[in-house]
Amino acid sequence: MKIWTKAALLGAFIGAAGAAQAETTLILGEAGPNRGARAASMNWFAEKATELSGGDLNFDIQWGGALFKAGAALNGIADGVADLGTVISVYFPQEMVAYGIADLPLKNDDAWVGMRATDELMRNNAQIAQNLADKNLVYIGTFTTSAVHIGCKDTAIRSVEDIAGLKVRGVGAYGDAFKDLGANIVPMSVYDAYQGLDSGLLDCSQGYSYATAALKQHEVIDSYTLLDWGQVGALGILMNKDMFDSLSEENQKALLEAGEGMADELGRLITADNEKAIETMKEAGVEIIELPEADRAQLVEAGTKYLDAWVERANGAGLDGAALLDEYRALLAKYSAERDEKGYPWTR
Repeated sequence: MKIWTKAALLGAFIGAAGAAQAETTLILGEAGPNRGARAASMNWFAEKATELSGGDLNFDIQWGGALFKAGAALNGIADGVADLGTVISVYFPQEMVAYGIADLPLKNDDAWVGMRATDELMRNNAQIAQNLADKNLVYIGTFTTSAVHIGCKDTAIRSVEDIAGLKVRGVGAYGDAFKDLGANIVPMSVYDAYQGLDSGLLDCSQGYSYATAALKQHEVIDSYTLLDWGQVGALGILMNKDMFDSLSEENQKALLEAGEGMADELGRLITADNEKAIETMKEAGVEIIELPEADRAQLVEAGTKYLDAWVERANGAGLDGAALLDEYRALLAKYSAERDEKGYPWTR
């Protein structure tokens, strides 16, 4: 039998208390549900950060907008309602103008390339870091909705000329560019697009392959055109700067390293989901259409005015918009080249 002295008991008590005090539970606010590729990537982030911190960091993820809805996330995190959480840039076009660069209609349809370029820009650019710090925020990691494509019923988009006159549910600047090309934009959420297509209120709906299949839109569309144009990628995890600064350097590094890894994890998951969605559409008899390169170039050109408008907004927020856009384009080229040379990280 082991006999404990008073000194040993006191030491054990102090050691246990110290271990308990070292653990920090961070509250993470997420407006979406705990399902799908993004949720899986967020769970991976939390588990990875806990692992890298040696168990010091734990996470209480509040799903489904339990703490705040998507439109209140920025203030909720900055004010400390949550320690960190998901911010969708489109809800905060001025405050998150720098992050909004990932929503621009540039010629990049690759989810992994887009996330890697966005992550490096947001993580390493000093003026962006300062812009976020002024709002009591720190960037942690990024997501993407992946490439914007378009499904249609009783019609098909085989060229840019086919866009004119169509009733279309658009996505951000991609919808605005379609309007410039003659489409009639119908304001409607992606969740109502099935009914809109089925009833004839819509001819076509812009969206994302995995979402098109998940929402069963393949039941009501005849064609699906791969625009190979760009994506919506300005959404990710931001953290309350006061809380971040209160952590040890080791735990800060754990958060940042786990956040950086989200691009690879979500890239793997969402690429697989998108490929599976295309196969689901094919099996349902949906025609998959690829635009000719010349038409794709016309789409990119149609989006130029929205790049210029973003540069002006960024300048108005005290940022060097043109320099940021040049840096982002260079990063897209960098990670496109890495993918072409080495393949995706999960296939190496």
